[in-house]
Amino acid sequence: MIVQAVVVPQPPLLVPALSPGANAELEALRAACRTAVTRLAAVTREWVAVGAGDHERVIEPTTSGSFRGYGADVPVSLSAGQATRAELPLPALVAGWLREQAGADSVRVHLVDGDPAECERLGKLLANGDRTGLLVLGDGSNRHGPKSPGSEDERAPAFDEAVARALATADTAALRALDPGLAAELGAGGRAPWQVLAGAGDDWRAGLLYSAAPFGVGYHVAVWERG
Repeated sequence: MIVQAVVVPQPPLLVPALSPGANAELEALRAACRTAVTRLAAVTREWVAVGAGDHERVIEPTTSGSFRGYGADVPVSLSAGQATRAELPLPALVAGWLREQAGADSVRVHLVDGDPAECERLGKLLANGDRTGLLVLGDGSNRHGPKSPGSEDERAPAFDEAVARALATADTAALRALDPGLAAELGAGGRAPWQVLAGAGDDWRAGLLYSAAPFGVGYHVAVWERG
């Protein structure tokens, strides 16, 4: 059973060692993420995470890695116990780092790349499993503004505004309705993980802690608690 869910983005800049220096916008994002995962760890110290991947696979908690490929050798582990070193994709690295920041015991990472129906099935499967917290990792569109990583697209603001409304109100129908093709065109990697969340049931009370596109990418932070 998923007792609480947290939605966070996955930029490496969440890790201070990878993006040092004072930046008010970045600190606001980091603070929202810290608040969200701290609340999750207060409810359960056993987590399962979902993030976007090129293909579906599961990374077990007995795994560790490093942000070396993103500019600094910051080690992370998916559990508090002994772990085997591996090359971890970004969602797993961020999940492991957030686990450590919150003091959770472990996180098992599911990488997803399915259509809405496949994501919904995984969400239902996770919801019917052991008592756990759900960490949902994914960014919105990377096409906000002329300096955005993916080049500007006028559809990006409306897309992320719709995502923010859905996350703020636990509107699972709206998340299920996100179009995979549009999300791909807008560089929104969070589409599949958000749709896994939508499949995990409808009995939620939601709170949106952060929603902005400070670096040309839509970032959303939300906490969903059982109603």
